[in-house]
Amino acid sequence: MSREPTKTPLQSPTDAADRSLPKTTPSASEEIAAFVAKARAMSPHAAGARGRLVFALDATMSRQPTWDMACALQADMFREAAAIGSLDIRLVYYRGFNECRASGWISDSAQLARLMAKIDCQGGHTQIGKVLSDVRREAVASGVRAVVFVGDAMEEGVDELCAKAGELGLLKVPVFVFQEGHDPTAEAAFRDIARLTGGAWCRFDPGAAAQLRELLRAAAAYAAGGREALLRLAKTGAGAAHLLGQMK
Repeated sequence: MSREPTKTPLQSPTDAADRSLPKTTPSASEEIAAFVAKARAMSPHAAGARGRLVFALDATMSRQPTWDMACALQADMFREAAAIGSLDIRLVYYRGFNECRASGWISDSAQLARLMAKIDCQGGHTQIGKVLSDVRREAVASGVRAVVFVGDAMEEGVDELCAKAGELGLLKVPVFVFQEGHDPTAEAAFRDIARLTGGAWCRFDPGAAAQLRELLRAAAAYAAGGREALLRLAKTGAGAAHLLGQMK
């Protein structure tokens, strides 16, 4: 894998350069009311609309093997969505010292693969709160159907994460949390995030490419075609059935 210098911004397919995600602050009640009203006016699964999926990954040092695996499997999400409709993916990742970046919306698996191949994992603390805040902004600005988060740790205030997850729940943006490993602190927080957003939590074993592939395919099916697409996939896919069983 090629290495990306720490100070080099992630290149976006649509922008000259991506930006670091700003530090977030809690929303006032009137701001929450405003973005919920806007979200309710949207039609998240309108006929002919492109599905939008935020693909968020922990890129701290422990994640390198799974990052490489995700690079190899991300095309499966596009292929699954293509059988249903269409899909745009926004890559969000964090690593190192306070570095959290997001790409533009990507509609081609080859573009996403090239972008991910430029990124290497670096030591640092989790920044899940910034990921959730970025999703909320995108959901209000342009609509987001679902979020995939892949990680193995949580080192933040769980109450703040739950508050942000609750906002996404009001916007009807489910978060599918795929946990690698058995960290109990991470599991408790990840389950709460999934529950509050109307999404689902699932554990996959380290190095289990087949497990992660099925879970990513299921999330892509939901983003492209909604609950009906997930129901159809659940008839033949264990990953879809597992997610569907948890969703509200």
